This record gives sequence, C-alpha cells and structure tokens, in this order.
Amino acid sequence: MLGALWSAPALAQAADAGENASADSVEPALVEDRGTSGRASQARPDNAAARSRAQPSGETQQAGKTRQSGAAMQAGFSSAFAPLAEAPLPDLSVPESAVDIAAIEAEIARGPVLRPIGSGDASFYGRRFHGRRTANGERFDMNAMTAAHRTLPFGSMVRVTNPANGRSVTVRINDRGPYARGRVIDVSRAAAKKLGMIRRGHAPVELELVEP
Repeated sequence: MLGALWSAPALAQAADAGENASADSVEPALVEDRGTSGRASQARPDNAAARSRAQPSGETQQAGKTRQSGAAMQAGFSSAFAPLAEAPLPDLSVPESAVDIAAIEAEIARGPVLRPIGSGDASFYGRRFHGRRTANGERFDMNAMTAAHRTLPFGSMVRVTNPANGRSVTVRINDRGPYARGRVIDVSRAAAKKLGMIRRGHAPVELELVEP
C-alpha cells in the first residue's frame, strides 16, 4: 500500500542512487585490476629486455660468426703470403783448392789428326845415299826418320803403316821420289827397319797425312 503511494520522482531518485552505489563498489575493483594488470604488463617488458640482453639474437650471433670467419681468413692469408726470409749471400771467396779450368784445358794436348792419302808399295834407301844432298838441300841421314815423296810439301809429316805386321812410323818429307813404277814412298833405312821391311827391301804400306 505504501509502495503504491511512492511518486514517480521518488522512484527515479531511488534508482539513480542504486546505480551510483553499484558503480562506486565496482570502480575500485576495476581500478585495482587495472593497476595490477598495468604492473604486470610493465614487469613483462622488463623481463623480456633482460632476456634479450642475456641471450643475443640470431642476427647478433650470425654477425659474430661472420667477424670470426673473416679474422681467420685474414690470418691465413697473411701467413700464406708472408714475406720470405732473405736468402744468405753466397760465399764468393775462392778456396785454395780451386783449379782454373782454363789451365786444365791448356794442359790437355790435342791429338794429331790423321788424313788418309793412299796406299802402295814402299821402298827404302840407305848407305849408298847417306850424306848426299836431298831435294830440299839438307844432307840425307839414313838413321833419321825421313822419306821422299813425289808431291807432298817438304816438311810434311806422314804416318806410314805396314798392314802385314801392324807396325807404324812417322817420317818427315825432305826429298823427292821414288821414281820406280808402283812405289809411293821411299823411307830411310831407320824407318824401314821399324816397319820390318829391311829383308825384302819393300812392303805394301798405308799413308796418312799428320795434320796439326
């Protein structure tokens, strides 16, 4: 009965009062929740920053590995192309045991060159012509190693070889001859004795010109 007697304005004021009371009771809780969530949200970024500082990112690790690899390559390059140590200078002093090669070559005598000039029969002449003048003006000596040849220049050295016994002798041309048919050279008695032709008086021979 009393409730029915409330006027409309009174009912409106009572409703407003109830809403304000509910709002006042709820607001501190919301504020408290917001404060808690704010502190939590503020704490989380701080923890994330600490973790980021404690543990480097993937890009930072990759950059570190790249720098280490570059340093290793630079060290390897430097060691590979490091300047070589200077070689010691050779000892240019001549030891006492050294030998001059020019002196050795000078001591080695060059052997004579033998040039074949033919073959044929050889004869000799001795006592009957001993002491006579030869074609070049000197006196014939039957005991000297000389010979007569029809064309070779005077003073030529000729090696005469008897192929029957292998004996050889070198004679100097100082006369002309022989003039007998088939004879190629006349040697002195001493040369004939070495050639082993004294008994027969002649022998087939081979002639070689001795060239210096």
